[in-house]
Amino acid sequence: MEKQEKGLFCSGGGCTAKLGPAALKRVLERIPRKQDEDLLVGFESSDDAAVYRLSPELAVVHTLDFFPPVVEDPELYGQIAAANALSDIYAMGAEVRTALNIVCFPEKEDLNLLGKVIQGGAQKVEEAGGILAGGHSISDSGIKYGLSVTGTVHPDKIWRNNGCQRGDLLLLTKPLGVGIICAADRVGEASKEAMEKAIRSMTTLNKAAADVLRKFQVHACTDVTGFGFLGHLREMLGSDHSARIWAEKLPYFKEAYEYAGNFLITAAAQRNRNALEHEVDFQEVSFEMEELLFDPQTSGGLLVSLGRDTAEKAAREMKEQGVFCAIVGEITEQTKRKIIVKGEGRE
Repeated sequence: MEKQEKGLFCSGGGCTAKLGPAALKRVLERIPRKQDEDLLVGFESSDDAAVYRLSPELAVVHTLDFFPPVVEDPELYGQIAAANALSDIYAMGAEVRTALNIVCFPEKEDLNLLGKVIQGGAQKVEEAGGILAGGHSISDSGIKYGLSVTGTVHPDKIWRNNGCQRGDLLLLTKPLGVGIICAADRVGEASKEAMEKAIRSMTTLNKAAADVLRKFQVHACTDVTGFGFLGHLREMLGSDHSARIWAEKLPYFKEAYEYAGNFLITAAAQRNRNALEHEVDFQEVSFEMEELLFDPQTSGGLLVSLGRDTAEKAAREMKEQGVFCAIVGEITEQTKRKIIVKGEGRE
């Protein structure tokens, strides 16, 4: 397909379009909570999806995610938006079953663009082993696309985001920095190679990583998206734990580090910083690394808390199967600052 003129299709989107964590928290605090013993996971812990038990051996997992275009190519945009929505199912330890399209599209715009978006989404649903079963569309002034996804999981095998244990290691399954790269691309400062790396990461499902992890005892899991690495890690820690992150172990795109040094950063990352910086102790960490940790990720990796021996075994098996992963930190006892990030130790 011919490349669209820069800015016509993509003016800023992906998970940078999310409401900031502070604003969202104020809204969620006002929503009444209905008690139901079969609602195994609701929104109290800011988990990735809702889980409802149908029987002692079956629970359904519900999630929904959509956003404006993050790249110029409509089909790639559809793939990225779908991969991002499907990721929530994997973050709960579940299998994808069905998906429904969510579409906002200007009625006077070229409908061939919309067709390409939906085709891209359908490709990822099929890759996930799910069925695209319909959807809903409205006419809107801007373009937005995503999926409502249903999965299934055994009620005793749910991966919640807040079950980490002291001494656990933290495993991350994708490099950081796609938000910074996409921001640089929107002002014409990202290299072709950097965008290719970011797109490859954003269109990669977390399915292969989840398939390996199901063989092990996962204590907690989430996917890293709009609140950045630190925001989603903070949700995992709850009120009982802290974390120590080893900056020299963090995987990232080198171009993103360079672009952050040139202040090619996002407003969403600054919202994340404002919400979290009082809970983070950076020890000999560069500004660039700080920005990578606050950077909103679109279709980011899984962040997983596992026992020390288990994490190392899982990491070895992932690497043997060609699945990207890195052990990046550990869960500790409660400290004054919830998260300590220790210096990079590398250029």
